[in-house]
Amino acid sequence: MSRSRKKQVNRKYKDTVFRMLFKDKENLLGLYNAVSGGTYTDAEELKIVTLESAVYMGMKNDLAFLIDMSLNLFEHQSTLNPNMPLRFLQYVAAEYEKLLVLENLYGEALIQIPTPHFVVFYNGTKPCKECQELRLSNAFQKAEKNPQLELWVQVLNINEGFNEKLKEQCRMLREYMQYVNKIRHYAKEMAVGKAVDLAMDECIKEGILKDFLLKNKAEVKKMSIFEYDEKAVRRALKKEAYANGKMEGKIEDILYLLEEIDTVPDELREKITAERDEETLKKWLKFAAAAESVEKFVKNVNLP
Repeated sequence: MSRSRKKQVNRKYKDTVFRMLFKDKENLLGLYNAVSGGTYTDAEELKIVTLESAVYMGMKNDLAFLIDMSLNLFEHQSTLNPNMPLRFLQYVAAEYEKLLVLENLYGEALIQIPTPHFVVFYNGTKPCKECQELRLSNAFQKAEKNPQLELWVQVLNINEGFNEKLKEQCRMLREYMQYVNKIRHYAKEMAVGKAVDLAMDECIKEGILKDFLLKNKAEVKKMSIFEYDEKAVRRALKKEAYANGKMEGKIEDILYLLEEIDTVPDELREKITAERDEETLKKWLKFAAAAESVEKFVKNVNLP
C-alpha cells in the first residue's frame, strides 16, 4: 500500500460523523452549553485545539477546545472503553505541552493552566447507564484511598431514552442520534450501504441534519458505513495490506496497521523502521494484521 493510498484511507475512514459534525464551532458551542449549562452565544469565544495525528506525536483525539479558562476534551464512543481515563491523560498532557511551549516551567512564577474537563458521548448498542464516571485510579495496580494522580471522565449515554434533556438542549446532538437510529433500523432489513442511503434521504426530507448532509453526503456515507460495521471494514483494509507482497511499503504497512489500533511508541517505531530482513517483515506484517493491541504485537514478534 503506497503512502498516497494510506493518506486516502485515513481521510476516508479515520474520521467520524460525530467529529465532522461538531468540528463546526457553532455546533460545538451548542454541545458545550448543553453539557456545561453554559449560555455562550459567540462561537468565536471558543478556540479549537484538537490534536491531529499528522502533526502531533501520532495522537488524535475527537474534539478539544478552550473556552472560559477551561480545556474541554470530548470523545465519541460506540464501544465502552474502561481505558478512557488513561487515554485522556495522554491527550491532556499533549494539550498542555502544546499550550505551554513558550512558558518557563522552571521559573519561580506560578503558571496558570486552563481547567480540564473530560466527556465521552456513548451511543453503542451494549447496555450503559445514563451517566457514569470512569476514574484513572481504577487502573492503579495498588489501590490507594487518596491517589496522588487522579482523572475522572464523565460518560454520557446518548442513545434513545437516555439524556433526553441534554439532546433537547442541543439540537445537533438530537438530530445526530435520529440519523444514527434510522441507519440502525433500516440495517436490520437491508445492506448497510442501502440503509445509510435511505436514512440520509429520509433525514434530508424531514429536515434532520439537512444542510450538513446535503453539503457532505458522499463523505458522510463512507463514514457511516465504516462506523456501523467498523470491524468488517478494518478486516478489508488489513487484508489489502497483507496481500501487498512487495518489499517496498512493508514497514509503512506494519506501522499503519498498528496505528489503527493505538499510538505506536517511538522505540517500537524505530525498531520496525530499522528492520531490513524481508522474511521478518512478512511475519511482522501478518502479526500486525491480526493484532488486537500494540502490546500483543510486541509479544508475538518477541521484541524486547
